[in-house]
Amino acid sequence: MAAAAFLAVVLIAAAYNLAHALPWPGSASRAATGADSRAGTARIDAGLDTAINGIIGANGEYQVGVALLDTDGGDLHQYGVEEPFEAASTAKILTAAAYYSLVEDGSASLDDPLGAYTSGFQIQAMVQDSNNDSWSLLMDAVGLSRLSDYAASLDISYDAEVNTLSTADMAHLLAELSEGRLLNQEHTAQLLSYMQDTNYEDLVPAAVPAGVTVFHKYGLLDDELHDAAILSASEGTYVLVVYTKGADLSDVPQRTAVIHEITEAVTAVLF
Repeated sequence: MAAAAFLAVVLIAAAYNLAHALPWPGSASRAATGADSRAGTARIDAGLDTAINGIIGANGEYQVGVALLDTDGGDLHQYGVEEPFEAASTAKILTAAAYYSLVEDGSASLDDPLGAYTSGFQIQAMVQDSNNDSWSLLMDAVGLSRLSDYAASLDISYDAEVNTLSTADMAHLLAELSEGRLLNQEHTAQLLSYMQDTNYEDLVPAAVPAGVTVFHKYGLLDDELHDAAILSASEGTYVLVVYTKGADLSDVPQRTAVIHEITEAVTAVLF
């Protein structure tokens, strides 16, 4: 990534840290305390709930789970399937965060050799290019038990042996990342930069309007097609997670269209 683009991401991450100081979940939102700096802007409301449920209902041949969250202290909205899915490559964000946490506590370094390259290189390849060899190396470096324990420390239920996550847990992870509570500012900015201009931009990013910045990680494996995204613009920052399960890869175009419909319904109201 060019230096100017990376600097822009750093500034975005810094803005998140300054603009959003409340922990999530478990604390009162700014709206509830009368301190909402975005009072009067669009919110996740009953109309949007109805629209998302309508899209899911019209595509009953697929299993679809959606989580939507206003990171400014908002409540989680969950639709469709609430049980865990096989998370596919969306779980790579959790692996990246777990490795960064080792770096931050001094147990590892981004310059440590890992395979033919450094661990820092492998994180970028895993997230930006969705490289599975890099993922395997990083999971081995963290350790499956420690990875599950790290998730539990974030109140996320994750079984590293079978790679399952609910849309709610994935939304929680992305909200913590976007708010700067998951990692330090440097690592937050670096990970967000890898979640832009990835090797597969055909899902949520393809359906957002101009002016909305997307940080995301898709998942595509057998019958799973997912995207987990942070959507940010002047109107606010939201997390949108869409997990889908179909028959096999033959219905990927149809499920891509479902993800687009959901994304368009969300962004039409919120941005």
